[in-house]
Amino acid sequence: MRDAWERVLPARASLYFRPRTKRNPGRMESTQPMRVHGIVNCDTVRRARAWLGERGVDYAWVDFRKQPPTVEQLRRWARSVGWDALVNRRGTTWRSLDDAHRAAVRDEASAIALMHERPTLIRRPVVEMGADIVVGFDENDYARRFEAR
Repeated sequence: MRDAWERVLPARASLYFRPRTKRNPGRMESTQPMRVHGIVNCDTVRRARAWLGERGVDYAWVDFRKQPPTVEQLRRWARSVGWDALVNRRGTTWRSLDDAHRAAVRDEASAIALMHERPTLIRRPVVEMGADIVVGFDENDYARRFEAR
């Protein structure tokens, strides 16, 4: 049976998926390298990256300023966590917007358009691992998801 699957799937395909366990149902499923999106000078991103680095969690870094997310990425993230969770209303970029721009963010389409125009409006960090998306940094949540990897 294994020989048949090896012909269909690439040799490394088994490295990227593992079944969900009853012991850890909330853990991220894919062993695919995860991507951490954010900006370098964000304190929350610094704390998240330091936490991941201290525990030896491998990830690929994506800087919003150098490689902004596409509209499709933003849509996928919004479907996963909700558009409201993606908009960083505490940051300096949000506070620097005029009232008309702030009031215009009423639904997913308007939020995505503004986040695409100004990626620093996205709450950070955004951790992508397969279909799983985590927004923001919470030590307890990260420990539950990543520590035993």
